[in-house]
Amino acid sequence: MISKKLGIVNKIKSENESIQDLLVEIDGNIERAYNYIQLTGKAKIGDNLVLNTTAVELSLGTGGFHFVILNIDNPESELSDGGHIMKLRYTPMQIKVDSVEEQDSQYHDIFNDFVCLERLPVAVGALHSIIPPFAATFKKNCPEKKLVYIMTDGAALPIAFSKNVENLKKKGLIDATITYGNAFGGDYECVNIYTALITAKAICKADCVIVAMGPGIAGTGTKYGFSGIDQGMIIDAVEKLNGESYIIPRISFADLRPRHIGISHHSITILSEITSKASNLVINSGYDESKLKIIKDQILCNSIAEKHKVFFTEYESTKDDLDKFDLKVKSMGRGFDEDKEFFIAASTVANEISKKIND
Repeated sequence: MISKKLGIVNKIKSENESIQDLLVEIDGNIERAYNYIQLTGKAKIGDNLVLNTTAVELSLGTGGFHFVILNIDNPESELSDGGHIMKLRYTPMQIKVDSVEEQDSQYHDIFNDFVCLERLPVAVGALHSIIPPFAATFKKNCPEKKLVYIMTDGAALPIAFSKNVENLKKKGLIDATITYGNAFGGDYECVNIYTALITAKAICKADCVIVAMGPGIAGTGTKYGFSGIDQGMIIDAVEKLNGESYIIPRISFADLRPRHIGISHHSITILSEITSKASNLVINSGYDESKLKIIKDQILCNSIAEKHKVFFTEYESTKDDLDKFDLKVKSMGRGFDEDKEFFIAASTVANEISKKIND
């Protein structure tokens, strides 16, 4: 059973049309909570709330906050117009969205008439924190080209939870967002990855797409037990629709867990076992020689180059790209200087894609 507690709104730290960042008083303590306006309406100071406190009690990292289940002082709301596709289906919080595919949508016929992605470059990443360095490098190199972010339902489901997306959209580094599966709140709502990719191409007119989960990831320390394993299916979907997929490898030399050193076992499993189609794997050749040897040995030992197109290319401007747009990055609690290979990996893929677009 989930843990539920009553709290009173003490302060509204920040808010936009989708989410409120609240301080709430629970049993005399001031604690942080998020309120999704689409689900529970706007809260005001003094309102009495029912909160899901499970994540905090489990001491989780990403997602370790309270979430509003019900505003007791504003318990009722009216159904909004349009749409009939449900997300968070068959749960007490199920939400109705305007899906682009549904029969009453102005875009409905696009999906029946669609032919292919015409080699649209699609970068597929593991963690949400790869998006800022990718977007910074891509937009520095291709400022007039459209970058579309597709958020999977592998982690956070409301896109409003992502401060990265809000910031990148404000800076013009992401041109449109798409949420599919049970993820919701994007500029466009889709049922699955195939229609999300078609939406990016045919409706958003994307020049490049990046696909990654929202903040957070579910992992178990087992070979197949992580929510990012859907990258394999996403790569296959891109290739089946005649796009050009690029996997953003999860690379780190700062992680204390041996399975994530060099190329993470997550990326290795996806490339060596899960994908049925060939993808592009771009590795920065400018890493320290000893670190590059570890990466090359991993590629060799797992026969990755026999299945995928592997490129080594040097790119040294990741930090400059981030600074150009005043972006601060963090992944697993580590900033750029603490885990630079992780962020450089995403930036290197963006640079390779942008070179092809500009050629």
